[in-house]
Amino acid sequence: MSKYVIAIDQGTTSSRAIVFDHSGSIVATGQLEHEQIFPRAGWVEHDANEIWTNTREVIGQALGKANITRHDIAAIGITNQRETAVIWDKNTGEPVYNAIVWQDARTQSIVDRLAGDEGVDRFRDTVGLPLNTYFAGTKIVWILENVEGVRERAEAGDLLFGTTDTWVLWNLTGGVNGGVHATDVTNASRTLFMDLRTLEWDDSILEAFDVPRSLLPEIRSSSEIYGYASDNSLLREVPIAGILGDQQAATFGQAAFTRGEAKNTYGTGSFLIYNTGDEIVQSDNGLLTTVCYKLGDEPPVYALEGSIAVTGSLVQWLRDNLGLIGSAPEIETLASSVEDNGGTYIVPAFSGLFAPHWRSDARGAIVGLTRFVNKGHIARAALESTAFQTRDVLDACNADSGVPLAELKVDGGMVANDTLMQFQADILDTDVVRPKVTETTALGAAYAAGLAVGYWKDLDEVAANWQEDKRWTPSIDVAERDRLYRNWQKAVTKTLDWVDEDVV
Repeated sequence: MSKYVIAIDQGTTSSRAIVFDHSGSIVATGQLEHEQIFPRAGWVEHDANEIWTNTREVIGQALGKANITRHDIAAIGITNQRETAVIWDKNTGEPVYNAIVWQDARTQSIVDRLAGDEGVDRFRDTVGLPLNTYFAGTKIVWILENVEGVRERAEAGDLLFGTTDTWVLWNLTGGVNGGVHATDVTNASRTLFMDLRTLEWDDSILEAFDVPRSLLPEIRSSSEIYGYASDNSLLREVPIAGILGDQQAATFGQAAFTRGEAKNTYGTGSFLIYNTGDEIVQSDNGLLTTVCYKLGDEPPVYALEGSIAVTGSLVQWLRDNLGLIGSAPEIETLASSVEDNGGTYIVPAFSGLFAPHWRSDARGAIVGLTRFVNKGHIARAALESTAFQTRDVLDACNADSGVPLAELKVDGGMVANDTLMQFQADILDTDVVRPKVTETTALGAAYAAGLAVGYWKDLDEVAANWQEDKRWTPSIDVAERDRLYRNWQKAVTKTLDWVDEDVV
């Protein structure tokens, strides 16, 4: 039996390959960042070719560090930034335009046009999502309408669309030489095109968007063999057997398999997913209804999701745009230099507000400034904004489910920050729990792939791998918690109604 499973984690800022053993422990990692392209305010793009080049290289890095070959790998799992849209020529393999990233806000006019008199919830009952610039569907429309010749080539059947899991899968399985054009249900559920009940593309919605069905990949489960790595890959002949969008993958990696369990991932943005089992729960409080995972022929498992656009990327902004810190970990040291936020709140609505507000007209604001405020207060306010936004989402989750969450499992890069995690527990009035393996996104993809080929026997065996590393318990005074959150809610109101026709 092969000793390991490898996961390809194609994220917003980097691509990684991580080798896991049977205990779910990390054996080796390869990682490369890719360029963040900002052509205009509110526009965010990636070079899809750079992503694929980096993916090949990080596979080599991981195998080299682990001192293993393809013969030691039982299966390949893929996880990815979900709503980022790539369209490419199936005959040449060349993208017709840069990948348009999930954070990109350029498609607001398309959203408004599609919403019409019926509003942004026009398709929500079918797809579980409001019309919003966040999702891949409007990005496809923008490329079809704005890149010369693309509409004609798409209607001729020469072009393919995919989120980055599909792009990686197609290239890894041979590309122009027989590459597999498929995605899984979790990624498909983020396009605005998939019927949550049938798990198929909805032809009436495609017609409303004027998107040719021939562009779209086949929808498959999250755990099955889609194809095999091609002969020119270091992983040739190894089955690709798991695909999960990054947030669903993190939920899977956290072993949140039971209805009522939830996790929050702190990455570029933050994403809270609450397992609703076999029930499709339509939110009354600004959350998304999505597919959590589907294992082979088993019924799908659904979830509610609260999507926060900017958390970790706010720290990057303080580092790269303002020069307030030299490296991301310095944010905690700077924030710890002061006792509190000094009355300062940062609402990072760089491309509008996601859940539970869904206000594309919002823009970022720093409020409560006085002469007393220094850079330590700014750093602390940046960290606290992540915790406040998570409180907004968790309150909505508790309202929709009717069952307050007992504890919150957390993962992602920011969970190494003790100051943030303690404040998160304080502002939620809920225990916050970090697992020993915090790379849960890649781990979830590895689990999905390993289950498909029998490397892991079942979900019980996977769940037995999960181990608690650290727990933060609320310690703040109730009145202080209420005051801080009340002021946060006031700060959010200051960001709204900013965007006019002549202001982006």
